[in-house]
Amino acid sequence: MLFRKKMDPRCAYCAKGRTLDEEQVICVKRGVVSPEDHCASFSYDPLRRVPPRPVKLAADKLSKEDFEV
Repeated sequence: MLFRKKMDPRCAYCAKGRTLDEEQVICVKRGVVSPEDHCASFSYDPLRRVPPRPVKLAADKLSKEDFEV
């Protein structure tokens, strides 16, 4: 997922932007913008993108029947 060819452009993980806080990114081209914004000069930087956390297994809700074939 981190290195997909087709990436939705977002200022939050653009190489030209730097995060100020959770609600603002400072862009070389456009100044202070929202992390969801994007422009034509978007350049994907995979190291700036934070992937979503994996879902935890709800083991307490499973029963023996769930593991039978």
